[in-house]
Amino acid sequence: MNAVNEDEECTVSNPTTSTVLPSAIYDDLRERILSQADPSGTTFTESAVALQFGVARPTAKMAIEKLVAEGLLRREAHHAAHVPRLSRDDVVDLFDNRAIIEGAALARLATEGTIPADALAAHHAQLAGAKANEPYATLDIAFHRALVTGQSSPRLIRAHSLLMGEIELCIGQVQSNNLRTAKDVAAEHQGILDAVTAGDPARAERLTREHIAESRERLLAHFDGEK
Repeated sequence: MNAVNEDEECTVSNPTTSTVLPSAIYDDLRERILSQADPSGTTFTESAVALQFGVARPTAKMAIEKLVAEGLLRREAHHAAHVPRLSRDDVVDLFDNRAIIEGAALARLATEGTIPADALAAHHAQLAGAKANEPYATLDIAFHRALVTGQSSPRLIRAHSLLMGEIELCIGQVQSNNLRTAKDVAAEHQGILDAVTAGDPARAERLTREHIAESRERLLAHFDGEK
């Protein structure tokens, strides 16, 4: 995992006017966290974000708090929000639980015989981007989120949402360290969709688990190589 000074603060390359909305600040900061432009340990203070975007502190706070709620940032009492440092055990636990939840969700989708429209849209966009080997983390995340939210169990959706912030940090590290190619990820997504379309729950679950395990093993190998 990338090591940085705990006191390092986020930087934003293009400060904007005071008309910018909290959602735009959130989108910008989220993309920087996923791309590791702001890596593990980077801190986000309301005053710094407000200054960089040219907004009031309450506006900056809204964007930061949304990232905290999603798990992409972490905040302890009396400390600034920061990008979490995930340990090896964290990575194992996150991916193992993700495989259980997403495997069950895809089996349910295959039983129901439906593919959510948002998942198809994300997949098609990723296929197009893969031809140019463009960054894929944002679309990868959108694809998996859409698959889980598109099945009929609200409990699976809630369980998945609790993990996804930290999972997104892991996906961002897989991308930024070039551990997987966009083409390989898109090809595995296609296999999962084919299993759902074929109405094969066992195959859909197996391919989903294998897809997640591949990223898990590559990230762990990278993690161990940095020791």
